[in-house]
Amino acid sequence: MSQKRIGILTSGGDCAGLNAALRAVVHRAVLGFGWEVVGIEQGTLGLMERPIRARALTVEEFDGTLLRRGGTILGSTNRGDPFAFPMPDGSKTDRSQSVVEGYRALGLDALIGIGGDGSQALLRRLAQQGGLNLVCIPKTIDNDVGVTEVSIGYDTAVEAVTYALDCLQPTAASHNRVMILEVMGRDAGHIALIGGIAGGADVILIPEIPYRIENVARKIDAVRNQQGRNFALVVVAEAVRTAEGERVTVGDPGVTRYGGVGHYIGEILGQRIDAEIRVTVLGHIQRGGIPDARDRVMASAFGVHAVDLIAAGRFDRMVGWRDRKVIDVPLEDVIDQPRVVELDGAIVHTARALGICLGDA
Repeated sequence: MSQKRIGILTSGGDCAGLNAALRAVVHRAVLGFGWEVVGIEQGTLGLMERPIRARALTVEEFDGTLLRRGGTILGSTNRGDPFAFPMPDGSKTDRSQSVVEGYRALGLDALIGIGGDGSQALLRRLAQQGGLNLVCIPKTIDNDVGVTEVSIGYDTAVEAVTYALDCLQPTAASHNRVMILEVMGRDAGHIALIGGIAGGADVILIPEIPYRIENVARKIDAVRNQQGRNFALVVVAEAVRTAEGERVTVGDPGVTRYGGVGHYIGEILGQRIDAEIRVTVLGHIQRGGIPDARDRVMASAFGVHAVDLIAAGRFDRMVGWRDRKVIDVPLEDVIDQPRVVELDGAIVHTARALGICLGDA
């Protein structure tokens, strides 16, 4: 097979397992095919800058240490849309062609983009505009990328939620408290639902299921009065809305993000139950940390398959996982099918069967 030079970048929010994916791509490309791998720093921003922010990635660099490290050694960004790039004077301009020119200047035969659904949609638009050979790898702690059953970073995030509940339970019991844990989940409740079940939560609130605070209060009263337990655990996904249907957000002007719904639930719940309530916002702890075994394995499998797709000349595709197999699907299908919690699925059924209140009853 002819010598190839492929680029790789990480885009969007960071998560555990990204370095394991980089390692897999480098090992497969270099050892398997004798190709060169170029790491592009800070996502698409690196391709826009002059000189281009990129460097060679070698097998020697990935000696096993980076497999265990969270984050991404290439850096990432979730700002600076190339099609509407913010300028110093406050205006926005289209700098997408700079990305295409950066790809050409590096002499790349293909590009591997590791990102969530938003990043993949942006990268695909760039690829179509510039005729770039693109393959994507899914990563997001929210696990809301369509078609694939799992994305890099999700499993480690769930472990962080489970560990947090393991820590909150004994202190809740020691002080007769109701503990509310706010977790990430931009548009989907996968982290809250799975982490809440694993951590023994009594109430789990996710954006896919509308709730009534009266139902939450009733469940907590039942736990504390009928079951003889002096504490309760509540998990709330950050995208859960207020009783009026409003999003709860924080941030500076022009940079708005989810945050604060845990305190909102705590305040209105406190008006209905006679209990001491404490709120913990887990935040970016879910993004960082050492990737767990499954994230390392999934990242490795995805990285190898992405390189194999390039070798086969199959582009405009995303790798994924389904039915215990690595798959690949058209990027168009991924972008059009975000993955939210299945209300009639096995996990929701399990939560209800365990007596966990999901807020709707």
